[in-house]
Amino acid sequence: MNSRELRDVASKVPAVTLVFWIIKIAATTLGETGGDTVTMTLNWGYLAGTLLFLSALLVLVALQIAAKKFHPWLYWATIIASTTAGTTMADFADRSLGIGYAGGATLLFAGLLAVLGLWYRTQGSISVETVNTPKIEAFYWAAITVSQTLGTALGDWMADTSGLGYAGGALVFAAALAVLVGLYFWTKVSHVFLFWAAFILTRPLGATVGDFLDKPQNAGGLAFSRPLASAILAIFIIACILILPQRAGTHPGQPDAA
Repeated sequence: MNSRELRDVASKVPAVTLVFWIIKIAATTLGETGGDTVTMTLNWGYLAGTLLFLSALLVLVALQIAAKKFHPWLYWATIIASTTAGTTMADFADRSLGIGYAGGATLLFAGLLAVLGLWYRTQGSISVETVNTPKIEAFYWAAITVSQTLGTALGDWMADTSGLGYAGGALVFAAALAVLVGLYFWTKVSHVFLFWAAFILTRPLGATVGDFLDKPQNAGGLAFSRPLASAILAIFIIACILILPQRAGTHPGQPDAA
């Protein structure tokens, strides 16, 4: 086994490939429909839903940090937990706290900058390729959770206040992601910056697609029930994990004999 293969085995996060983004978008969409199923359909409310999903997230993050290698099922379960928690936290900030979409998005953007800034200040990098210690993993999952929450607030803001509706909002975020892809392939813009920008934007894309699936037809949606939409998305994600190849990402600087 060569040195790169040895580094791959030691990694606990997936390589950032097209497969990663396909599952990520599906997971964020499931986070929207799943979170709304608990808070709205089951009528738990935003605070109780947030506590439920945050508890699940903390358990899964602890398991992810304790794991010795990359486990696709554990990793994506943690991502889904972060996106459902993000959905309920954003809704709690926007609606229950009464600060609105603009206030919620601003507060969450400041929180994300604070997490990334502290991560960079203490570690010298916010690249996902450096996620190889428990401390950096904690920063990684904190940044992911806040970015998921910010993305939810942005998606709701776009869909509900811009006049574009859910389908229009999804097209706007899809176009923004296409711009990031162009910057990735044809410019020298930092790939670290582009990763986090794409990670944030895939969340509102998922939020608007999720709303498009489960909102009433007179509100611009397809009127699927939230549990049905969630079940369809969960089956799709399971199929992707089973069928599409995934490998652990590399960690530059890890010992070859890890």
